[in-house]
Amino acid sequence: MSENNKIRPLQDRLIVKRLEEDEKTVSGLYIPDTAKEKPQQGKVLAVGKGKVREDGTIQPVDLAVGDVVLFGKYSGQEIKVDGDDVLIMREDDVYGVVQQ
Repeated sequence: MSENNKIRPLQDRLIVKRLEEDEKTVSGLYIPDTAKEKPQQGKVLAVGKGKVREDGTIQPVDLAVGDVVLFGKYSGQEIKVDGDDVLIMREDDVYGVVQQ
């Protein structure tokens, strides 16, 4: 998915691309695709404006495009955009931001 995103997430939703994990172990053994677990880290590609509170004000999202985030194994909804697999998830599905 390019920098010119074709999807703009609404409210407190994010578009996240999973980061690929290493294909081999520390000891040098290669892990076949069938044995790999889906990574639980991803890079934020797009961010919504924020959650609308009951009083009508908007609570901004605490994440930014480019952040590397940690999320649950079953978080978000997988979709394809321009042939890339990405996730759409709520800000509440994110456990934390990886400091780099």
